[in-house]
Amino acid sequence: MEHRIVGPGPYRATKLWNETVELFRARMPLRKHRCRFKSYERCFTAAEAVDWLHELLRCSQNFGPEVTRKQTVQLLKKFLKNHVIEDIKGKWGQEDFEDNRHLYRFPPSSPLKPYPKKPTCQKDVIKFPEWNDPPPSTSQENIPVRPVVMNSEMWFKRHSIAIGEVPACRLVYRRQLTEANVEEIWKSMTLAYLQKVLGLDSLEEVLDIKLVNSKFIIHNVYSVSKQGVVILDDKSKELPHWVLSAMKCLANWPNCSDLKQPMYLGFEKDVFKTIADYY
Repeated sequence: MEHRIVGPGPYRATKLWNETVELFRARMPLRKHRCRFKSYERCFTAAEAVDWLHELLRCSQNFGPEVTRKQTVQLLKKFLKNHVIEDIKGKWGQEDFEDNRHLYRFPPSSPLKPYPKKPTCQKDVIKFPEWNDPPPSTSQENIPVRPVVMNSEMWFKRHSIAIGEVPACRLVYRRQLTEANVEEIWKSMTLAYLQKVLGLDSLEEVLDIKLVNSKFIIHNVYSVSKQGVVILDDKSKELPHWVLSAMKCLANWPNCSDLKQPMYLGFEKDVFKTIADYY
């Protein structure tokens, strides 16, 4: 198994990790060791792993001769934590790796890190506003970048990201949401959910989307009493108490908890007719 040069690009740290794990498992010499009057087959000591992996990293074009033995020990600690290796008794994760004569072995399976998968794009019925697109004047593509002079400190920062000691950071630009953006998102989400609940390919036959007021949707969500009734800004437009009682009775029919209600045949139809006559 030969060295593969991992160039710059997305998921470089994951690629470097998998490349090192594969080479380590394929080439690390395994032999018989004795510990406390007992023999163990196909294993290696911690010091042997440090010696071999240190030389592998120094000869690799992905890392280079500047890799120190201390960095190699840190990488092996991560190998033990992620179950790339385990001690001779099968312990890993919580154990600490040190540069000594402790015995280790490879587990049956190789826990290579998977690459993040791009989410499948679904065609939305209602298009969201492109509020996160930066203005043309703030594009960062034409910003001049000064070439980086590679020294020992810069090399350590770049390759420590691959080993996992320093989290990789990048600048993310996002504009501030406007009130119009928020209203459009509320409207789009509500209509999309309504279409999903009704199981329709389009809402054109049900309602006119242009007549849907997003301000009313936001008001109906946030301005609700403890009883679940929307609080109107204009109190004069509130429904009479008897209409609300009739709606509540009809909604709970025939399991109405109020025993004072009549129970004759066709009672619910009379209640519905009363509500319809009001409107």
